[in-house]
Amino acid sequence: MAKEENDQKAQKDQQMVFGIRAVQEAINAGKEIEKVMIKKGLQGPLFQNFLDLVREHNVPFQFVPIEKLNRVTRQNHQGVIAMISPVTYQDAEQLIPTLFEDGKEPFILVLDHITDVRNFGAIARTAECAGVDAIIIPDTGAAAVTSDAMKTSAGALHTIPVCRVRSLISTIEFLQMSGIKIVAATEKGAVDYDKANYRGPIALVMGAEDKGVNPKILAAAEIKSKIPIMGEIESLNVSVAAGILMYEIVKVRMN
Repeated sequence: MAKEENDQKAQKDQQMVFGIRAVQEAINAGKEIEKVMIKKGLQGPLFQNFLDLVREHNVPFQFVPIEKLNRVTRQNHQGVIAMISPVTYQDAEQLIPTLFEDGKEPFILVLDHITDVRNFGAIARTAECAGVDAIIIPDTGAAAVTSDAMKTSAGALHTIPVCRVRSLISTIEFLQMSGIKIVAATEKGAVDYDKANYRGPIALVMGAEDKGVNPKILAAAEIKSKIPIMGEIESLNVSVAAGILMYEIVKVRMN
């Protein structure tokens, strides 16, 4: 129940656009759409044209019961609500080559379906301080860039490029083909976090709070780093673990 109330608050804190035509205009105007919620059962030529536009622009969308839309707003939403993102997402396949062209050794952070907006914001804050060049997130099933995330990041999400991608697995393959080494954080890792080779271009992957890093990404990673746990609790909070690993990479790079 608490999670649902938090989700509703996050949605209300975002800028919203209601109605098919209004959302169409926002998409055509180049607004960065976080996601579109559509009432289940909507039909007709106008709706079909709208759905085609959403798909053409790769806007994340989901079909939801009318009750969910009514909980988000009492405005006349006509069965469609769009959440406008407060940031402009970057294209990872354009950004990475640019980093190399600028003479950098890219330091990328990949967040594999982290769902808590405060964890997301806290990680982004640390990432900005650690000199991370970009954060990559999936376009569905993960925390959105809401006002809560922005607040927790202390403005870092306005500063650090965020790339939203359809497939993290395909993006990992692209990073590897670009010469970037994949480091996955996992309690099942073969090497302690302070003994791994973090030199060169790096992409650090942090997994979801409950499931960790996707097994396919884990299998593809060149380095699987673990943080030793001395107590009885089995794992660290993901934002704490991310901070430890990011600054270990910073330490190696500074030396």
